[in-house]
Amino acid sequence: MMQAMLRERVAEALAQHRPGFSLPQALYVDDDMHRADLEAVFETDWLFACNVAEIKQPGDYITLEIGPNSVVVLRDRDGQVRAFHNTCRHRGSRICLEEKGRANRLVCPYHQWVYELDGKLLNARQMPQGFDVSQYHLKPAKVEVICGLVYISIAEDPPSLARFRAAISPYIAPHQPDRTKVAYQCTIVEEANWKLVIENNRECYHCAGNHPELLVSLIEFALPDDPRATATFQDIMGRAAAKWDRLGLPHRPADGGNEFRCIRLPFNEGAVSFTMDGKPACNKLLGDLTEPDLGSVRMFRVPNNWNHFLADHIIHFRVLPLSANRTAVKTTWLVHEDAVEGVDYDVKRLTEVWIATNDQDRRLAENNHLGVRSKAYEPGPYAPSEFMLNNFSDWYMRKMAAYCGVEARHLTAAE
Repeated sequence: MMQAMLRERVAEALAQHRPGFSLPQALYVDDDMHRADLEAVFETDWLFACNVAEIKQPGDYITLEIGPNSVVVLRDRDGQVRAFHNTCRHRGSRICLEEKGRANRLVCPYHQWVYELDGKLLNARQMPQGFDVSQYHLKPAKVEVICGLVYISIAEDPPSLARFRAAISPYIAPHQPDRTKVAYQCTIVEEANWKLVIENNRECYHCAGNHPELLVSLIEFALPDDPRATATFQDIMGRAAAKWDRLGLPHRPADGGNEFRCIRLPFNEGAVSFTMDGKPACNKLLGDLTEPDLGSVRMFRVPNNWNHFLADHIIHFRVLPLSANRTAVKTTWLVHEDAVEGVDYDVKRLTEVWIATNDQDRRLAENNHLGVRSKAYEPGPYAPSEFMLNNFSDWYMRKMAAYCGVEARHLTAAE
């Protein structure tokens, strides 16, 4: 489909959207809308890639797929985190073929062009005399590291992360994500549109009926002053907030608008971690922390990442769309860099709550996607507890409007 026609179709879909309702069907299931999502969202914004703990040593790398664009994120010889398009400057072959690995240099498997870890082309064998290698370095992607979290962008001019960095750092820095190690990782593929995966994460309306393991620890309420909150929650929240204030730990909702959310919330009474009994998952606390019950810093940033920062471990969730109806969700559990498996933590105990929860969420998102495909589907209204879906849909609609060249007032008129 020609670019102008695609943008016209997207604009038509945007005009059908009602505020406070789920999105029009085409935006969830249409292959052309998926292409527009890639161009309007994933190729223009910052994406969570990994924790620096995943690329600790020079030559350590990970790859991630942003639609047709493969990016390699690595640690260079000076310890700097870099990102490059994973495309050889000879004839375009992929260079790093694995999801993660370690390389002394990057060597294209096709014709063995050799690149230094800073992206410079070192050797292009059999090229003629006078061939200028300086003209064929790897094409870089933008990189930002915030408290050990690596964000990358393939946009020429991505939006500023300054407000995001300033807002979330005080919440996350005490947990020292850069002083962790990977305890376990897994990737599941959900047969659902990426927006349905994100929307499922952005509400806990479904939690009581679907997540028994998670609710051993997690409190459903997403705001400290939630008007639906029980007296029990208000008591737990009040005592936790007083303790965090004494410890100098921020906890009130950060002002992230529709771009991000960061807040510290307590666990259920007697629970301190995401385990089947609520007891610690790792005996060695993160960074220099000494208090095992710090609740969880819940941090989300559009379009592809949410996290939990606890006293004893960290969990990163990374979402990448594979097609209009398939989404890869990667989960990474991290513990203190000096924690010893079998002594300080057991992998099964550390991961079993969220492995169960992820599988439950997978089924929910897949069933949601199947239902959205039906000719009976029409957008339905969000419940008050789904306020974060309003935030996400507003952000998404404005990204798509910018892509189409539609003025914000046109969206308002359509509303």
